Amino acid sequence: MSKDKTVNAASVAATPSSHTAEAFASASGEAAQDAVDFIEIDDLLTLRRKVVRAPAPKGTVLFLHGFPETLTVWKDIATTLAADYDVHAFDWPGYGQSSRPAFERFSYAPKAYAQVLKAYIERAGIDRSKLVIYATDIGALPVLLLALDEPTIARQIIVGDFAPFDRPQHMWENLQNLKAEPTASPTRVYMNKTSDEILENVHRRGLSPAEQFDLPADVQQDMTRSWSLDGMTSADAFAHYYANFTRDQHYLEANLTRLKTPVKVIWGEKDIYIASEMGIEFAGKIGAKVDVLPDIGHFPHLQKPEQTVEEVGASFR
Repeated sequence: MSKDKTVNAASVAATPSSHTAEAFASASGEAAQDAVDFIEIDDLLTLRRKVVRAPAPKGTVLFLHGFPETLTVWKDIATTLAADYDVHAFDWPGYGQSSRPAFERFSYAPKAYAQVLKAYIERAGIDRSKLVIYATDIGALPVLLLALDEPTIARQIIVGDFAPFDRPQHMWENLQNLKAEPTASPTRVYMNKTSDEILENVHRRGLSPAEQFDLPADVQQDMTRSWSLDGMTSADAFAHYYANFTRDQHYLEANLTRLKTPVKVIWGEKDIYIASEMGIEFAGKIGAKVDVLPDIGHFPHLQKPEQTVEEVGASFR
């Protein structure tokens, strides 16, 4: 099997999972007010967002998605949590239905995403003292970079399945290749060429046939429809993110002593894109608790959403 996010589909035949929203969503979540709309960040960026408001919120949860996801991946989790909490999610620039400005005008770097996150929290009027941020994959480094300068950005940050440090040996080969030329450009071209296969199978890699699962149809459709918009694909945005990734990884590691926001680290044991050694090292350096989830891959929130609900709930206790 070639080491990239676009392996031959025949090698990863899927076995549908049995989990559905009904399996873990509470009935009280039906009373929440659910809306998808757009929020302007500045004259360059407008984000599609989803907000589910609880009848009597005890706090707020903000979910930050990864590649190649959109805000729809949080739908069922948001419905469940909205029994007790207001829930926010948005599409990063370059993903979903959010803006995709030219690279010359917006870098798509982790540091740039950190400023998008800060602006969103401010414009959405979220009370930071009652906020838990759950960030995965490309969403995790930006929130940690923001926390270096804004230690009160949230009461707790939950991160996982990302690359906080420049440790290519713990990364899937295609991710290593995106970090620098001459391999970055051909890797981006290849990812665009094989986009259908990526969208179909990216969440199944590294899992046994019994553990593999299908995405809900509406999530799959939204990711597919949103892959290309305004002349930019999600793979293009991903590649631009990686163009500055090593720089921003180095910055985080050099400034870890400034990270004062409480952090919890969660990792899928079977994550083949970014090995759990990365999360264990990061947690050790900042003195954070780390949970390595058995039989879970790169997308814990998709594979076992009820566990994500429990993790978020525990952050408020």
